[in-house]
Amino acid sequence: MSFQDFAVPYSIDDQYKKKVAYFSMEFAIHQPLKIYSGGLGFLSGSHLRSAYELRQNLIGIGILWKYGYYDQARNQDQTLQIQWNEKIYNFLEDTGIKFQIQIHEHPVWVKAYYLNPETFKSAPLFLLSTDLPENDYVSQTITHRLYDANVATKVAQFILLGVGGAKLVDELNFNPERYHLNEAHAISAAFYLMKKFGSVEEVKKRLVFTTHTPEEAGNEKHDIFLCEKMSYFCGMSLDMVRSLTGIEGDEFNHSLAALRFARLANGVSQLHGEVSRQMWKKYDGICEIKAITNAQNWQYWADKQLYYFMEQQDDERFDDRKKFLKKRAFDIVADQTGKLMNKDVFTLVWARRFAGYKRAELITRDEKRFEALLNNKRYPVQIIWAGKPYPVDHPAISDFNNLVYLSKKYDNVAVCTGYELGLSKRLKQASDLWLNNPRVPREASGTSGMTAAMNGSVNCSTNDGWICEFIHHGNNGFVVPPIDYSAVSVHEQDDYDLNELYEILENQVLPMYYENYETWRQIMKNGMRDVRFQFDSNRMAKEYYEILYA
Repeated sequence: MSFQDFAVPYSIDDQYKKKVAYFSMEFAIHQPLKIYSGGLGFLSGSHLRSAYELRQNLIGIGILWKYGYYDQARNQDQTLQIQWNEKIYNFLEDTGIKFQIQIHEHPVWVKAYYLNPETFKSAPLFLLSTDLPENDYVSQTITHRLYDANVATKVAQFILLGVGGAKLVDELNFNPERYHLNEAHAISAAFYLMKKFGSVEEVKKRLVFTTHTPEEAGNEKHDIFLCEKMSYFCGMSLDMVRSLTGIEGDEFNHSLAALRFARLANGVSQLHGEVSRQMWKKYDGICEIKAITNAQNWQYWADKQLYYFMEQQDDERFDDRKKFLKKRAFDIVADQTGKLMNKDVFTLVWARRFAGYKRAELITRDEKRFEALLNNKRYPVQIIWAGKPYPVDHPAISDFNNLVYLSKKYDNVAVCTGYELGLSKRLKQASDLWLNNPRVPREASGTSGMTAAMNGSVNCSTNDGWICEFIHHGNNGFVVPPIDYSAVSVHEQDDYDLNELYEILENQVLPMYYENYETWRQIMKNGMRDVRFQFDSNRMAKEYYEILYA
């Protein structure tokens, strides 16, 4: 196909005619395309799938990571091993588009690859690579590893996504009416667009921004002199950059710049929208921050047979299907860990990216209660953990390894590796209870529980992110009663949440599952129903057109 004067290759629904270029560092579209690390990628992948389903005039711009995020393997003692293996993708098309951008005052060749919408049923996706023989080795490594730990490489990746992505859009002659930055990684695009359109007003007309980080310290900041040296500002003088962005110190705050260049921004849950408005209100000149709650693609994630039996009110087949899903997933767990799990036993799963605030090991901290939980003969329990820590987040890696050591003591505890789209879906199907216990209000949205509910798993969570809009305690899930967390220390917060989780597990969840399964089944179904439309990414993609792109 021709990539000159590119048009989305399917008929566009009239209500979604506005042209949008959607920039993201990662896209989790389908298991074979390993260019994502976690929630941000799962979100943008679902967004592109829904844009395809709704026939929206939207294209994705991302990066083709040669080694992906990393492959999660095991050392001889079962602890975490990080592997960097080259990925081959014969389903990507070479667009024939090659161009140069400046990185570190040096021309770098960029090549564009294309994921056809029909391959995985997603909106058109263009992926940039610098891994070309025309480039020197250092330039080639820009697209080797997602979120490279080297600061200069990371800044170069941001330039590639922003400047390279905006230039690709010009090469395609796509002329979008909106440039949508999913997180601030691509804000260098604003400086390219400044040069193209000549004024902040013209950039603001076109730029919109989604922020995912609920605390200021978590937003990307880099030395402004390093950014200048790396050609981040497209040749603009620092004085000019400071006057445009209002940034005065030595640190370039990517999110703050995005909020000042964008016409409109959004948080990713109602709570996060409020947290973001509070967090940024002390700064002048920022755009309005609305809220569009994250969602996941029902068509891709949900078990359709489970929904069918629910709609037919066939409880016998509904239960049978859930047990089949558990058994099938347990074959993977057994293959990985040698642990034989039982489809008739209550199964608790904690699986997502390992990060300190998500507190993977929270329920293990009360050793006495944890021991009692695992040895409960009346209400047997089995627990599965999985997730990828960032490859240089040593405390998170240590948490993962400690859980591996702990699992060796118990037949009913397993820790899986390789937590990507495929395993994620299977573990959600394996799970009776999906445990989510981030420190409030650190989780901007969190979406793993949405896809768990789409597979007949009941959510049990602290009251953060999307959960505030979803869970009605005891009706469609279970939630830790919120307190004023700002009035207590982190240690007190952890103790409170831990105690409340055990109270819910010991006194509500387990007795209901084993002694009143009809009620448990109804809670499962309520969760499946409530997540079906409110948290399907078709609703989210529609809201982006109605609110952010309007």
